[in-house]
Amino acid sequence: MEPTRETRGRRAQGHQRLRSAAFALLVLLVVAGGAAPADQAFAKGPRGNPLARRAMWIWELGYTSGGNLPEIVTAAHQYGVGTVIVKSSDGSSFWSSQFSPTLVSELHAGGLRVCAWQYVYGNHPVTEAYNGAQAVRDGADCLIIDAESEYQGKYVAAQTYIRRLRSLIGYRYLLALAGFPYIDYHPAFPYSVFLGPGGAQMNVPQMYWRDIGTTTDAVFAHTYAYNRIYERPIFPLGQLYGSPPAHQIIRFRQLSRAYGAPGLSWWDWQESTTRDWQAVSRPAGPLAGYPTYSELATIRNGDVGDLVVWAQEHLLSAGYALAVDGGFGATTQLAVEDFQVAHGLTPDGVIGTQTWAALLPYRIARITWTTPQGGGPPFAHTARAGRAPLVAPVPKSARRPARADEIAGAGGRGGVPGP
Repeated sequence: MEPTRETRGRRAQGHQRLRSAAFALLVLLVVAGGAAPADQAFAKGPRGNPLARRAMWIWELGYTSGGNLPEIVTAAHQYGVGTVIVKSSDGSSFWSSQFSPTLVSELHAGGLRVCAWQYVYGNHPVTEAYNGAQAVRDGADCLIIDAESEYQGKYVAAQTYIRRLRSLIGYRYLLALAGFPYIDYHPAFPYSVFLGPGGAQMNVPQMYWRDIGTTTDAVFAHTYAYNRIYERPIFPLGQLYGSPPAHQIIRFRQLSRAYGAPGLSWWDWQESTTRDWQAVSRPAGPLAGYPTYSELATIRNGDVGDLVVWAQEHLLSAGYALAVDGGFGATTQLAVEDFQVAHGLTPDGVIGTQTWAALLPYRIARITWTTPQGGGPPFAHTARAGRAPLVAPVPKSARRPARADEIAGAGGRGGVPGP
């Protein structure tokens, strides 16, 4: 349907206001140095990326070959596992009896790479950052952040954790996020912080297809449609617990190749049977001619969530002044329409595959999230030289409940396990 003359007039006025405001904001960005250089996209360690090998997660060392490290090394070599990912901390508690320099050195001596993983809650982000750094000091080849439902809505805590962790381990050290795979189910989760500037270089979504109640093909299509937008290499995390059929495990491996995954890992060692190990390691041919799902997730007016935050941060960098609040409203739609016109796209105000492709090359605008005090404006900025130029209260999308916990049955990873 063609817009009326009155509607076209209102849109034109709105676009003009956006362009004027955009110019003022761009001046602030330039003066304050807001368009910071992009992060190192993918920093490799001296021996390459440990997640590019076949990797197996270890939750409780005592229930993994009885904690016998020579047996772990032997089994890993038997089934072609090159990396083990061992739990190092849970919230404020560091698991020193499980993760230690001795463990790392013995597994290294056996020819294995060793990554640490920590479950984080966001209640004590500084302590959690120090726990992550402790695992790095103990010799971990990479660190994986397992952040799930407890971190929903905690933008300030996520920012505090990431910044402190990076100050301790450096910005080139390999860091990964292992989170919910279905981003659209979790509008309040701060993916844009964990996977944004200074955050994790790798994305390890927990693609537990049987737990989610879907097929291997569907879990890849859904996960990749939403996670690709954050522009971090995706290393699928597959399911061995719950006795998935061997043919599904093999199919998951084949799909990971079809989608170009640089590596994949499996949850988890102690819940795996001999049949599972064989399915993980037996030869599996390629899926010749398989049509992978290549479309990116669509967001439009009325949508709320971190994907909207991500889009708004890129629109800011592209020169459009708007609130980064996680809500796709009229102002965001006008900005998108104007952006689409400027890039030769259909100005429908909807961010789909083509608009994402044009928008994502813009460097993300860095924002310091703050806890709002007594309401306050929806968006504020500072222009002090040498400082991050944009300060904003946490987005309103951070208050949205999750649609569902798609991996609820995975259980046990967060709390300290019992006997």
